Amino acid sequence: MIIIFPFVLLLAGLFSGAVWADNAAVSEMLDVYIQQGAVQPDAQAGKAIWLKTFIASDGSIRSCTTCHGNDLKQSGKHVKTKKLIKPMAPSVNPDRLSKTRNIRKWFRRNCKWTIGRECTVVEKASLLAFINQQ
Repeated sequence: MIIIFPFVLLLAGLFSGAVWADNAAVSEMLDVYIQQGAVQPDAQAGKAIWLKTFIASDGSIRSCTTCHGNDLKQSGKHVKTKKLIKPMAPSVNPDRLSKTRNIRKWFRRNCKWTIGRECTVVEKASLLAFINQQ
């Protein structure tokens, strides 16, 4: 078992490396999520989470698209504060996903606000893989 686990992590990293190989922060975070149990980040599952609607504690209906929109290459606007949100897509906003500290912070904050709880490591890995492909 001890020998198999590092081998599985190595295979997962090699198999899915194309998804995040060009971004050190994304690579680092996905490696952390894999070590915590997210065996294979799934961008399609991340897209499904992105589009899914949730009922917040105040009864409002929310999704990631509520503030960020469907097109991650476009700016969004926070539904409550009306503050402009720069595009999520790293392809048009190179600063996006560039710091592990920010990835952790925004997942913690936005998952709680949108879903009503912290995201699981599988959800974080899938969302990160999806966003990073944009």
